[in-house]
Amino acid sequence: MSNDNSGWETYSNLVLQQLEAMASGIDALRAELQDVKYQLTELKAKEDKVQDLKVWKEKIDDVASPPQLKTALRDIENLKNFKTKAVTIFMVAQAFTGFILAYAHLF
Repeated sequence: MSNDNSGWETYSNLVLQQLEAMASGIDALRAELQDVKYQLTELKAKEDKVQDLKVWKEKIDDVASPPQLKTALRDIENLKNFKTKAVTIFMVAQAFTGFILAYAHLF
């Protein structure tokens, strides 16, 4: 009977060790599953951002095509340069006129 009891004890210890190993494996799988869920949430957020960008691009393309936008930006830059030159010339002309009037009043 002592031999049966030690055999049973050995078997129950073996089963207990296997159950503990399985429990630790399950815990590791749970942790990995949580990580996968987190990554999936991040991917869904990125997918939503991509969808928003696609919708925005479609709306922009309805208004103007990329070459049209490039041309418009170039035209705006040219107009800024023209404005700067025109204001500078106007200021020089005003200063010149002021000097002429001041000179005319002196004589």
